[in-house]
Amino acid sequence: MTLSLLLPMSAFALAASISPGPVNLVCLSSGTRYRPATGLIFVSGATVGFIALFISVGLGLHSLLTVIPGFNQTLELAGIGFLLYLSYRLFSDNGLIPDNPDHKAPGFMTGALMQWLNPKAWLASASGISAYTAGADIPQILAFAAIYAPICWLSLGSWVFAGAFLKRYVERPVILRTINRLLAILLAASCLWLLFDL
Repeated sequence: MTLSLLLPMSAFALAASISPGPVNLVCLSSGTRYRPATGLIFVSGATVGFIALFISVGLGLHSLLTVIPGFNQTLELAGIGFLLYLSYRLFSDNGLIPDNPDHKAPGFMTGALMQWLNPKAWLASASGISAYTAGADIPQILAFAAIYAPICWLSLGSWVFAGAFLKRYVERPVILRTINRLLAILLAASCLWLLFDL
């Protein structure tokens, strides 16, 4: 793979991974509520889930979804439902930092599942594959995935650490509750935007 292809792939992966989206908002919230190491477990799951989705889309999963009638829309609705559930949980959080810092933290499997139900992840996979690879060229797709993986992990991890930084200023439950509700509203708003865009 040439440097002229490596740099645009890296820039695409960074832009798609670090820009705000449902997974990034959960990372930020995890950083304010739990220890960074706990948030990074979610980040690791989200990264593995995304890379599995990315490779699957590259190998033709996206075109298969368009062949099965209604399946694509069902998947999108399931994703929106899951994200709305997460926004409800975030909105109803009491703002108290738990005594057990790992209590009810979103884990590895939640992160992995969330990417498969995340419309932003599907869009990033499909557009990245179509823009930077030649069809179902497996070595090229795997090379792109190898570039994407550390960039995705570091980008999502930066949202966890941004949340951990904010935690110093949100020790009072009322402030943390307000931030969580704002994040929940943003997450729900992104779901509604996706719903009306279907």
